[in-house]
Amino acid sequence: MAASGSDIKFIDVVKALESIEATTQRTVMAKLLSSLLKRTPPNVIDKVIYFILGQLRPDWEGVELGVAEKLTFRAIANATGVPVKQVEDLYKRLGDVGETARRVMGSKPQQAGGKSILEFFGGGATEELTMGKVYDTLMSIARASGEGAQDTKVKLLTYLFSRAKPEEAKYIARFVIGRLRLGVADMTILDALSDAYKVPRDALERAYHIYPDLGYIAKMVAQEGQNALAKIHVTPGVPIQPMLAERLNTPTEILAKLGGVAMVEYKYDGERAQVHKTRDGEVRIFSRRLENITHAYPDVVEYVKEAIDAKEFIVEGEIIAIDPDTGEFRPFQELMHRKRKHDIKEAMKEYPVNIFLFDVMYVDGQDLTNLPLIDRKRKLLEILKPSEYVHLATWRIINDAEELDKFFHEAISDGCEGVMCKSIKADSIYEMGARGWLWIKYKRDYRSELTDTLDLVVVGAFWGRGKRAGTYGALLIAAYDPKTDQFYTVSKVGSGFTDEDLVKLKQMLDPYRIPHRHPRVVSKMEPDVWFVPAVVLEIIGAEITLSPLHTCCMGAVRPDVGLAIRFPRFTGRYRTDKSPEQATTVDEILEMYKEQKKVKIEEGANP
Repeated sequence: MAASGSDIKFIDVVKALESIEATTQRTVMAKLLSSLLKRTPPNVIDKVIYFILGQLRPDWEGVELGVAEKLTFRAIANATGVPVKQVEDLYKRLGDVGETARRVMGSKPQQAGGKSILEFFGGGATEELTMGKVYDTLMSIARASGEGAQDTKVKLLTYLFSRAKPEEAKYIARFVIGRLRLGVADMTILDALSDAYKVPRDALERAYHIYPDLGYIAKMVAQEGQNALAKIHVTPGVPIQPMLAERLNTPTEILAKLGGVAMVEYKYDGERAQVHKTRDGEVRIFSRRLENITHAYPDVVEYVKEAIDAKEFIVEGEIIAIDPDTGEFRPFQELMHRKRKHDIKEAMKEYPVNIFLFDVMYVDGQDLTNLPLIDRKRKLLEILKPSEYVHLATWRIINDAEELDKFFHEAISDGCEGVMCKSIKADSIYEMGARGWLWIKYKRDYRSELTDTLDLVVVGAFWGRGKRAGTYGALLIAAYDPKTDQFYTVSKVGSGFTDEDLVKLKQMLDPYRIPHRHPRVVSKMEPDVWFVPAVVLEIIGAEITLSPLHTCCMGAVRPDVGLAIRFPRFTGRYRTDKSPEQATTVDEILEMYKEQKKVKIEEGANP
């Protein structure tokens, strides 16, 4: 059962985090989390979970602390009386802001700066920090805005460091600059909650798919038990987990898998977007990763208000960059210019967009996710008034393999990646968060040479030599297995990187650097550096081969042998739109290997 009282000592949370950070076993990580949750009072369990995940609120709310390294160093200096320069120099040597904070706090008693700040906030030096106090102070830091906001943030952070034990300061500092490095996955939290509160895992996962806020779900379950999950409904303004697709590479197989007939749609090379309109008329746009990207597309907000005839809705589509002179599609990378925080009006002029809608999940009080696809499409046609900027994704009902292949090539010639083939059977519901055979990607033939790309997760790196000295010369990359919630290595890639990429990758990866293999990574190889699985890269290769060195699909084809990509190369595309759990799966790689081998046999028999 949960601990008594209304809060939990922050040091108790920190001790659990230290144990989690030290383990290399995912099952041990889940057990440690479960033990912590059992000891946490229900009214602060959400705050514990948010902290563990390295966030103050779910990502889709977009709450940011707005504290950079320099402000953190100032706060540590203020709390201890150690000169800022000394703090910065120690950080340069250690490369870890948390360890820097721990050592500074441990080596120096609180100086005048620390005492004055405690007096400023009316606290006592001997009073222990609680999780509630830490979280609430961090929220106050996030809310500080306007003139003098930076000074307010530093004062609040100084207050926390002044009261923190050295080991507490370590995790506060890491949290503040977004480098907690625990890598605890949402699925691991669900496992821990299920174990701690004896709630079926599938019930928790369904609630999470509908309302992806683990702190909120945990608090409901902790306070009211499993029955509370029945109160969770699809809600405009709160993103739902997107439905995912499997992949096959021949029209005949695809149609056979879908019962002989499919709804086939263009697969656009854009940013997948979930567009919500709430009852008060506000439009919000969420990415595939459920991040609020409304600020990047103020034009799309206005377009959908005009084009969709409904008071409340949740629709899904692809935002595509358009060449203003020709009307042709621009590549996905062009949309990255829309992500800048400033000059968005200029970016709108330079990189105009259209949106192509393909599904609807909610309209005016009605949850449509459990309706068959045909019924959802009919509803979308009913509410949509296509315009110059808002379109229905090009689609057809197809029951012939040759016709599907022809439509596929039409999509390619129109600038698309391929087509999506979707079941229209009675069970073709919108499966939130699921990767199943109701939707199948048809992108490219895999032939004897791998011509389709894979989205793979960086889990380790090897130091470069010669010209690459000081950077990572090669990366260890992995595919995801949703059945085990783990990442299995599939290649070591060192090709395709420009000098600029090598600098950028080190900057991107270093915040996720950890001293040992992450509990969710399964690897036979021992890289020079390990990372929390976080960064997704697009990779191309010559073919998929058997490999005793890699763990992807280990034993699936031959005992003690996995699958690997031969001659892998980085395409130059950073898949920031995908979470690690949305990367290419081990099952997809196994399917690609089998199809590749099948084609080779056929080609050998028919020269």
